[in-house]
Amino acid sequence: MFSSAAPPTVRDGHAVDRFVQIASLTKVVTGTALTRMAAAEVLALDDPVERWLPAVPGTGITLRHLARHTSGLPRLPPGRISRRDPYAAFDLPALERLLPHLDTLARRPPGQEEEYSNLGYAVLGAALTAASGATYEELVTEYVLRPLDITEITSDPDPGRRLLPPGLLGRPRRPWTMTGAILPAGGLWATPRAMADLVVRLLVEHRLGEPAPSWQTAGPLHWHNGATRHTSVFAGAVDDGRWVMIHQLNAPPENTDQAGIEILAGAETVTS
Repeated sequence: MFSSAAPPTVRDGHAVDRFVQIASLTKVVTGTALTRMAAAEVLALDDPVERWLPAVPGTGITLRHLARHTSGLPRLPPGRISRRDPYAAFDLPALERLLPHLDTLARRPPGQEEEYSNLGYAVLGAALTAASGATYEELVTEYVLRPLDITEITSDPDPGRRLLPPGLLGRPRRPWTMTGAILPAGGLWATPRAMADLVVRLLVEHRLGEPAPSWQTAGPLHWHNGATRHTSVFAGAVDDGRWVMIHQLNAPPENTDQAGIEILAGAETVTS
């Protein structure tokens, strides 16, 4: 756990310098890449998705809609989802097969209502790679990580530096496969200290401008969370500069969220 109020706290075998899955906190990296590419005039926030991808024309879905979860697309790609490894089969060819059918996949016209969508961020990531001519990791390094002077965020860390949740008899649990089309929605790994740097440099210091539309907001709070089956993370900051980043292994994600909110609210005791 990192926060503005105290030194880092590490418990039960966690570590500040080993890579963990950050799940949907990946989305703030993707959204920041979008805004930085727009600032560099590589693309525009209101570009229709079909400008960059072979999607059916006339859906009305823009890159901004994808970033804000207002595209009308569902949370998950269609098809059977494996509980053990839900995104393993969702590779780039699978996404490409969906693109011509975005109009039928959308549940409502874009811009009307927010519905959290991992599928939407997969489409957004594909659009960013098409616009940049680079891989996803190359573009986030160029537009986000290098300007922030952060190196310990990647899609494929050294296996020897990964920290996996312990399972039966202490054996490490196998992580979800998040290297395919779902990568921009939830596939990055980071050290907790790099995640803390990300929060501070984006939300407190505003090194890359105003927070990207991927951050969730509640009054003065900007926040995002994320979870795989056995990991969870909460990160956020308020306007007065207080911030928190918590990553947990084998803990219910709602407990991680609650801990982060309590810290930002100034609670005296927090379990992490």
